[in-house]
Amino acid sequence: MDIKNVIICGLGAIGLTYADKLNDVCNLRILADKTRIDRYLKDTPKVNGKELKLNYITPDDSGIADLIIISTKFNGLDDAIKYIKNFVGENTIIISLLNGLASEEKIAKVYGKDKILHSYFIGTKSSVRVGNSVVQDGKPVIVFGTPYKENKEKENNLKKFFDKNKIDYKIPDNIIYSLWAKFATNVVINQLSAILNLTFGQTKNDYFRSLELNILDEVTNVAKAENVDGYQNIKNDVMAILDKMTGDSKTSMLQDIIAGRKTEVDIFAGDVIRMGKRHGIDTPCNQMLYNMIRVMEEVKR
Repeated sequence: MDIKNVIICGLGAIGLTYADKLNDVCNLRILADKTRIDRYLKDTPKVNGKELKLNYITPDDSGIADLIIISTKFNGLDDAIKYIKNFVGENTIIISLLNGLASEEKIAKVYGKDKILHSYFIGTKSSVRVGNSVVQDGKPVIVFGTPYKENKEKENNLKKFFDKNKIDYKIPDNIIYSLWAKFATNVVINQLSAILNLTFGQTKNDYFRSLELNILDEVTNVAKAENVDGYQNIKNDVMAILDKMTGDSKTSMLQDIIAGRKTEVDIFAGDVIRMGKRHGIDTPCNQMLYNMIRVMEEVKR
């Protein structure tokens, strides 16, 4: 199946990145409620100063999509799942570029696991969002795949679409482990940087590394209890990723704190804590992170 009709739900930094890349190569529609659409029409979305003239639709419209990209914040996922109802057909592929571990499961409960390819986004070197404008550099990558044999055809169809339109991607051997490694990376760097108000480059010292390792111990213990294949590699793999993060860029959670936006602490420390409780595993580091970020949100509100 050739992918021709694409919907993006969520025009934050990630959604705008792919709206810019796909707007001229397929039939792209941006799905949002009327209030948001009015906001986009008054303040045209921009990527690196370039205005994007986009085709907007509401949840009341219709027209089956070949590919639906959900790129909201996690607290917008429930609305997104409702919004896409009129656009999901038998062969529709849904990818969720949200952080955390739970979005695919939530989507599959409504539309079936046969519609889902597990996926996540690897960010650019620097990305700053202010209102409907994003300034970024580097090379964004979508990592995707499926743990289900019956979804391999969809995986191949998406690969062909990305190849044709020069969208950078990776297909790992074990997408579930890859999602956990990305999750662990976010649990460490997003939360610590937000609390300590540090750029990537400012995290390169032994004291920060000690904090990273303690947090990763908790994530690894939880991953083991969740029967994640390869859990024993999480610490080394994540530390290798963190060691490469340099420069003056700020994490998305630090940007959220600075802007007074609600953070994604519930799907980072919150999920580690919840899974830990389910398996009888203590997670004091993540509990402290959770409490501190909640305080910061209240102060900034």
